[in-house]
Amino acid sequence: MILFRTTITTCILILMTIIAACSDSSENGPVDPPGEVNVADQNLRRAIALTDNAIASYFTGDGMAMARYYNPYTNVRSDEKGSVWMYTSAIEAVNAILHALEVQKEEGNATLHNEHFTRYTQLLDRLIDNADFYKGTFQLVSYTQTKEWSVYGVNRGGGKGTAQVAGIENVYDDQMWLIRELLESYKLTGKQAYLARAEYLTEYVLDGWDCTRDGSGAERGGITWGPGYVTKHACSNGPMVSPLVWLHELYKGKNDEITHRYIDAADKQTRLTEVVKKSDYYLNFAKRIYDWQKSQLLRADGVYDDMRGGCSPGSPQTENVNGTVYRKGISCQDRVGPAITYNTGSMLSGGADLLRATGDDMYDEDNKKLSDASFQYFAKLGQTEEGYYTYDISGFRNWFNGVLMRGYVDVHPSYQNVSDYISSFQKNLDYGYDNFLYKGFLPTNLLVGWNRDRGKNNTEGMFIFAFAAEYAVLARYELQK
Repeated sequence: MILFRTTITTCILILMTIIAACSDSSENGPVDPPGEVNVADQNLRRAIALTDNAIASYFTGDGMAMARYYNPYTNVRSDEKGSVWMYTSAIEAVNAILHALEVQKEEGNATLHNEHFTRYTQLLDRLIDNADFYKGTFQLVSYTQTKEWSVYGVNRGGGKGTAQVAGIENVYDDQMWLIRELLESYKLTGKQAYLARAEYLTEYVLDGWDCTRDGSGAERGGITWGPGYVTKHACSNGPMVSPLVWLHELYKGKNDEITHRYIDAADKQTRLTEVVKKSDYYLNFAKRIYDWQKSQLLRADGVYDDMRGGCSPGSPQTENVNGTVYRKGISCQDRVGPAITYNTGSMLSGGADLLRATGDDMYDEDNKKLSDASFQYFAKLGQTEEGYYTYDISGFRNWFNGVLMRGYVDVHPSYQNVSDYISSFQKNLDYGYDNFLYKGFLPTNLLVGWNRDRGKNNTEGMFIFAFAAEYAVLARYELQK
C-alpha cells in the first residue's frame, strides 16, 4: 500500500511538473529549441523573440506610436510616449538582428535569414517612416550660417513633420543615434533614401561643431548638447565618430564633394567655404571630434567624464560680423561627471573604426587602455550575484551599458582580451532570460528579477530593445570571433 501511494504521488508530481512546464512555456513566450546549444543561434532567436514581443506590446496604430512603459503583469501600457531616442532603440534592435541574420547566412546557415529577413526589413521601413512623427522644421543661426533645417525633436508630434524642434526641443545626440542606425539600415538594405537622410542629418550635426577661434587662432571645437545649449557633452560628440568613419568608407575612392564651412584662423572672424572630397571631409571630422573628446573629457582613471560645463557665455548668444549674425563661440572650463558607460562605449567603437580606416596605432593603444580601464571601473564582480558582474542600471543605464558592450565587440578584432568583458554581458542576459523571463519580457534588473509588487513592474521599452540588440550583437560576435 505504501509503495502504491508513493507511485501515485510520484506520478502526480511528474504530471504537475509537465503542466507547469507547459504553463511556463505559454506564459513566458517562445522557448529555446531542444538539443545541443548553439550560442550564436540561441542568441539570435532570443533577440528576435524579445523584439517581436516588444513591438507588439509597446507600439500601437498605423503611426507606430511607442508607449514608454509596459507592465507585463498588469498588461497596462503607459499613456506617456517614448522620446525619439527611445523610439530609435527599436530601430537599433531591428538593425542588429538584420546584421546578425546576414552574418549567419554568410556562415552557411540561412534558416533564420529565410524566415525573418524580409519581414524585418519591412518592419525597419515602417519604423523609419513613422519616425517622421518626431520631425519638425526650424531656422537656426549657427557659427557659420543661418539655415532652415528639418530634424528630429525630442518629443513626438501630432502628425508627421509637426514636432516641436526649435531651441532645446531637439538635441544633437538624438540625431547622431539616428544617423548611426540610418547608415546601418542603408548598409543592410541598400536603400538610398536611408543614406540621403543620414547625410542630411550629418550636415546638421556638423553645423553644430564650434568652429570659432580662440585667442591663438585654434578652433574651440566640440558640439553642444543641442542648438539651445552651451554645455559640450561626451554624448553629443563621441557617438558621431563611427558614423563619420562609415561615411568616409562609403565614399572612399569616389569623387563626390561637399562644402566645408569654417572660420579664417588669421582674423578669427571671416567665414569661409571650400569644396572638398566627401571621403576626406568625413574622416577629418571623425578625427577632430575624437581628439576633442579625448583631450577634454578623458579622466585620470582612464574613462570619460560626462561633459564640459562652466561655459562662457552661459546661454546661446549671437554676434554681428561684418553685418551678418552668427552664433558666438563657447569656452567651457569645468569637466563634469559622472563617468557613464555609453560615453566610453562610443569612443571604443569610434576608436575601432578609426583604427580600421587609418591604421594608426594610436587608436589601438587607446582602445586597449580604455577597454581595461572601463571594465575595471564599471564592472563589479559578485556585487549582486556570485560569479556575475554587476553594472549600474540606475536611470537609463541599461541602454547605456549596451553601448559599452558593443564597444568591446567592435574592439575585439584587435584586442582579444575584451572577450572576458563581453562574456560578462552574455552571462547576465542568460541569467535573466533563464530565471526571470515573463510573458516574453526581461526585468530591468537581470540579476535580481521582478518586483514582488506586480503593479511596480513598469518596464522601459528601450530596455527590452537594448537587451534584444545586445543578444543580436552577441550572436554576430559568436559567429565572427
